[in-house]
Amino acid sequence: MPQKSAELKPLILVDGSSYLYRAYHGLPPLTTGQGQPTGAIYGVISMLKKMLKDEQPEQMVVIFDAKGKTFRDDLYAQYKANRPPMPNELSSQIPPLHEFIRALGIHDLEVPGVEADDVIGTLCQQATQAGIKVLVSTGDKDMAQLVNEHVTLINTMSNSRLDRQGVTDKFGIPPERIIDYLALVGDKVDNIPGVPGVGPKTAVKWLTLYESMQGVIEHAGEIKGSIGEKLQAAVDDLPLSYALATIKCDVELDVSAGDFTLQAPDTETLRNLYRQYEFKTWLTELDNESGQAPAHEPESPAESGPSYYSMITKQAELDDWLKRLAHAELFAFDTETTDLDYMQARIVGMSFAVTPGEAAYLPLGHDYPGAPQQLG
Repeated sequence: MPQKSAELKPLILVDGSSYLYRAYHGLPPLTTGQGQPTGAIYGVISMLKKMLKDEQPEQMVVIFDAKGKTFRDDLYAQYKANRPPMPNELSSQIPPLHEFIRALGIHDLEVPGVEADDVIGTLCQQATQAGIKVLVSTGDKDMAQLVNEHVTLINTMSNSRLDRQGVTDKFGIPPERIIDYLALVGDKVDNIPGVPGVGPKTAVKWLTLYESMQGVIEHAGEIKGSIGEKLQAAVDDLPLSYALATIKCDVELDVSAGDFTLQAPDTETLRNLYRQYEFKTWLTELDNESGQAPAHEPESPAESGPSYYSMITKQAELDDWLKRLAHAELFAFDTETTDLDYMQARIVGMSFAVTPGEAAYLPLGHDYPGAPQQLG
């Protein structure tokens, strides 16, 4: 018998474009030995793995911005004109990132002509109508306009959630007024005009007094001083700002909110990807989970202490390994760095082994969402 929608775990909609830029700017410029950039891939997959672990979802999809212009560019030629083009070291990571996501059994989605926000908004609308709970994972404040009794935002960076009351507490206005708020404040990054000189406090004050952007426009003549003059000068542009800030919730999609059931990970593809992009820790974890023996089986595993491959995150574990190294006749040692150029590189971890197939990794400088616990 089909499970009732009310009993299902929330559908998780991941703002992939938000994750992508967070990872790219939040991590050092990691590369493979052949010079292929991997920092954004590593950061995004780390966040997705953490989401899978923390939320144990049944349905999940990662939505990205598609290449090319959107309908907002038709509305306003200067939309996002201030943004520089995507750097090559980031764009080169996008195709393999999609491979990783699919191999993990997670759906991904791009829709030409609209932004990821609009696809997320449409899926939120579908889910709300079907009574399905939704978690939207994003760091984008614009998404607050989507929050309702079924839709909650989750920010993995701050580990915070915004429901209806959370939006009101954070912004000073309910979700229904977020578009009005965004239109008044504008957005320098997206090049949304807004009202010059108006910040969050003034926007909230006006919306509290006049209820909506339209109400602010109707009472513009009552607002005195230079800020009133700026408002009156911007009145004709405010409808455009409102349209640009509005997330489209009726995009024509070939899929619906119920089509994103997680699949079993493709372990062989993951194994090949981990090897190709030199994610050694993940490869070890995958081999341990699947019960696959290390490439070189130890002839006589140690009676005590760490066995096979482990990550050192506790002082007692480090103390144990230091004793083993001190008494070892010979051991292997390696460093994990941010760059092949030793004059530029920073150490992010080190590894050592005393017998074939038995080694440990000590993380020191991993700094990204979902990073492992590290000793001081």
